Amino acid sequence: MSGASNIYPTAELRARDAAHHMHPFSDTGALNREGVRVITGAEGVWLTDSDGNRYLDGMAGLWCCQVGHGRDEIADAVNRQMRELDYYNTFFKTSHPPVIALSEKLAELSPPQFNRVFFTSSGSEANDTVFRMVRTYWDLMGKPEKKTIIGRWNGYHGSTLAGTSLGGMAAMHGQGDLPVPGVHHIAQPYWFGEGGDMSPDEFGVWAAGELERAIDRIGEDKVAAFIAEPVQGAGGVIIPPDTYWPEVSRICRERGILLVADEVICGFGRLGSWFGSQHYGIEPDLMPIAKGLSSGYLPIGGVMVADRVADAFIEKGGEFFHGYTYSGHPACCAAALANLEIMQREKLVERVADDIGPYLQAKWRALGDHPLVGEARMVGLVGALELVPARGDRSRKFASLGEAGTLCRDLCFDNGLVMRAVRDSMIISPPLVLSHEEADDMIERIVRTLDQTHAALKKDGRLAA
Repeated sequence: MSGASNIYPTAELRARDAAHHMHPFSDTGALNREGVRVITGAEGVWLTDSDGNRYLDGMAGLWCCQVGHGRDEIADAVNRQMRELDYYNTFFKTSHPPVIALSEKLAELSPPQFNRVFFTSSGSEANDTVFRMVRTYWDLMGKPEKKTIIGRWNGYHGSTLAGTSLGGMAAMHGQGDLPVPGVHHIAQPYWFGEGGDMSPDEFGVWAAGELERAIDRIGEDKVAAFIAEPVQGAGGVIIPPDTYWPEVSRICRERGILLVADEVICGFGRLGSWFGSQHYGIEPDLMPIAKGLSSGYLPIGGVMVADRVADAFIEKGGEFFHGYTYSGHPACCAAALANLEIMQREKLVERVADDIGPYLQAKWRALGDHPLVGEARMVGLVGALELVPARGDRSRKFASLGEAGTLCRDLCFDNGLVMRAVRDSMIISPPLVLSHEEADDMIERIVRTLDQTHAALKKDGRLAA
């Protein structure tokens, strides 16, 4: 991809990065040998690197930049706040106007059972908070034996100790002797990969039933909560069958366990509603939030706490020995408030539901006709393409898991598009401000990339005869 004249010393920046920077979720040695891509600017849905190349940001940063890059309103709000009150903590019986205003705004936007929020700096910290809050809640309710939290294999809830344990990523569990005791995992609602001969509806009921069967094995009196993303993001955009969430909700309600909907990715408009829980008709007791809360402009997260849980802490709890230095940081709250004001003013949530969402979904699903694509699925503005060696046979996989996806991802960058590969699925989650013209441009780049990937795999003999 040709770029503008290079005004940054790319080779020098790569060398300095390799000398001093350890990247998240990276093979540091391999990355240092290859050299990083240095992003130097961003505007709207576009990124620019140090060589002047432009990329359409199909992942909204890391699932988070709902309002697009370069919004002066957010930068100005942060500037004003830092000049007035740069930082103070929310410990020691102390608060400040931005955290009060943001708490109030989140209560207004959230489902009616939520009137309180506990602030963190990230989604990972939010899920660590959930871990402690769930167990403490049952202690307060006089049921200290209810300790086990059930999650899903291939679910993702962050990379802190509790977040990694709650998630079901085997590679992450393989480092650090995880998960911690008291966490149990069940099957994910991944029909394309694991549905066998069942229809999607049949598989949805079966996958939800795994929760009830796990409760029976562990003992209802020992299970504290079930945690799940409305749509699994980092696991490969696993969109559950329509039969799944109604059954899960029923089971949690009837069996007396807390329902935790991890909204770190699905929240703030991604599915065409303020929260993914609303899209699926879920009524959770706790909602971890982050990412789209500030569109990634500054790090902030939190846990929305339903009244029945909050009331136990208020009426029975005394001091909750938990918190973070930056819980409710003034500048981060200012960024979030400015971000939410933009989303409301520009009706971005409604736009995903009624305009750009349906527009992109139709074009996305048409990609399912490509000879390399086994399934093209999308809800709101988050989707996945399943790359397969033989269309029409879900049992057939590439011989080396992830090679096709990695090849396709690298070709995406060559074609000026950021997409992410999970196994052999290509996933996308663009900013909510994506225009129709930019959506068309994105689809053209994806088709070109799929054609190139298909040709390379065919040449190497990695497609079914």
